Amino acid sequence: MKITRSRAVALATTLVVALLLAWALMPKPVPVDLEEVDRGPLAVTVDEEGETRVRDRYLVSAPLAGKVLRITLEPGDPVVAGETVLATFQPGDPALLDVRARAEAEARVRAAQAGLGSARAERDRFAAEHALAAAEAERVRRLAAGEIVSRERLDTAVTAERSAAEALAAAEFAADSALHELERARASLLQAGGEAAGGAGPLTLRSPIDGVVLRRFRESEAMVAAGEPLLEIADPARLEIVSDLLSTDAVRVSPGDRALIEQWGGGETLRGVVRRVEPSGFTKVSALGVEEQRVNVIVDFEDPRAAWERLGDGYRVELAIVVWERTDALRVPTGALFRAPGGAWAVYAAEDGRIVSRVIEIGRRNDLHAEVLEGLGEGDPVAVHPSDQVAEGVEFTER
Repeated sequence: MKITRSRAVALATTLVVALLLAWALMPKPVPVDLEEVDRGPLAVTVDEEGETRVRDRYLVSAPLAGKVLRITLEPGDPVVAGETVLATFQPGDPALLDVRARAEAEARVRAAQAGLGSARAERDRFAAEHALAAAEAERVRRLAAGEIVSRERLDTAVTAERSAAEALAAAEFAADSALHELERARASLLQAGGEAAGGAGPLTLRSPIDGVVLRRFRESEAMVAAGEPLLEIADPARLEIVSDLLSTDAVRVSPGDRALIEQWGGGETLRGVVRRVEPSGFTKVSALGVEEQRVNVIVDFEDPRAAWERLGDGYRVELAIVVWERTDALRVPTGALFRAPGGAWAVYAAEDGRIVSRVIEIGRRNDLHAEVLEGLGEGDPVAVHPSDQVAEGVEFTER
């Protein structure tokens, strides 16, 4: 059979098309992103927003009905204990009191005296506990220097000393406040008895602590009722952070846990330590309208005040509380994990130019890495965020 030129061209064209079609239908290597399993630090954190607050705040109020003169102090002004005049108060004319009213005023003085005695006794008790904790911490420091005790034992002793110092400071503030309450009760009794009527000088309310004015509730001169708030003062150096965690997260947090303070407005991350997990929770409605059980967690700053002195009362921060960490964990990227049939964790590993699925066992994990317990070794390449084309046995090319 004679093959004409046109027939030869047609046959050649058909052959080329067939070859191109066969080449197009041939399986091609799938592009994947690979990362190696490595060793490094791994930490699991509980992340939540928090708010700064002063630990002890004092509300200065009118001791009895009368006229308060113009208050010149403004928020942020410093005050000195026993020296700074917070407000000048002109008592009104004393009312005629019966025997019962005077007895009540005298009882308030006695109650204030008892409260002062109790506060001073509590202060002395905390002073003794602080001295004991300081001695214990010093002893453990000497033992730790000789590597006789563990680092954890030293951290526990130092935390106990710090907590005792904070408790002593709070007790001293409470004693000062109790003394202020006694002075106010005595002033009320003086006015109630009529001894200050007709020519009595104004009362001056002085600061019970060293600190600053947080809020001024009244500025202009006016007649006020007994107990009306005038100023709120506090010591800004005694700042802490409160964060309301979900109760399911709060059970994972313990006093002494390390905390990272981020997104507070400064460039660096601040260090903190959990001081207390409150034993009682409360219900809070989320932005989506869901009722949640929340628990307050209190965090103290570990950095010196110079690092966070720009923070004040009621500032927003973000907390990352470390509930577990390891410095030399075998890590796999969480983007490489997927669920295999049966519910076990698995990854796609790269072996000899092909993809191989491996079932692995993982431990703790965070948003970036998971701890590998079994199934992978250090340096093994795994596919990260694999596409639907990645499957057992397919060829791959690394992107």
